[in-house]
Amino acid sequence: MKSLLRSDPVQRLLLHLLRGYLWLVLHTNRWTLDGAEHLAPHAEGAPAVFGFWHEYLPCMHALAWRASRMPGFRPTQLHALVSRHRDGRFIGAVLKSFHIEPVHGSSTRGGAAGFREMLRLLNDGAIICISPDGPRGPRRQAAPGLAQLAALANVPIVPCAARTSGGIGLHTWDRMAFPLPFGRGVIVCGPAIHVPRAAWREAMPAITAGLDAVADRADRMRA
Repeated sequence: MKSLLRSDPVQRLLLHLLRGYLWLVLHTNRWTLDGAEHLAPHAEGAPAVFGFWHEYLPCMHALAWRASRMPGFRPTQLHALVSRHRDGRFIGAVLKSFHIEPVHGSSTRGGAAGFREMLRLLNDGAIICISPDGPRGPRRQAAPGLAQLAALANVPIVPCAARTSGGIGLHTWDRMAFPLPFGRGVIVCGPAIHVPRAAWREAMPAITAGLDAVADRADRMRA
């Protein structure tokens, strides 16, 4: 069964189905944006690192969609860090359907190359999306790469979260809830966190607190 699921024809079918399903989730939920003032400068083109806990990954394409509808929006290429593993490549193909370009690399495979590429993109004015507790956890514990990247590029971290009112809880390490259509959705953006280049370690507690705050708010608002 595992070999069948990993075969190219089945992978193409699954990719097509997941793209269609996420489009349905995006366009049949009534979305609320909380913290528009924190998103606005970056919708207008200012580079940043958008951070979110891994459990919110299935809804984060809604953030790019909502940003594109804000006043003053200026098209800016969004990039998301995904694993070099087969699952990461699959996620990257899904993201491309929503105009989010994958950057392949992780803490275990291709990390240095992925980091250099993200730094180059930020210096060119792009926006990078990272889940700092992915791809394997521990849940809601940020790896240092998020802070290091923001510090070296001299760009802020914008904490984000997104959920739908309906969801199917998955038995995964991150307790992800797979979103359902035909309900309500909420996107939360918190205040930007500025990371001093020489003191990125000291910023780690503030980054974790910021990500937890938007996560808790999204969980409350979607109920």
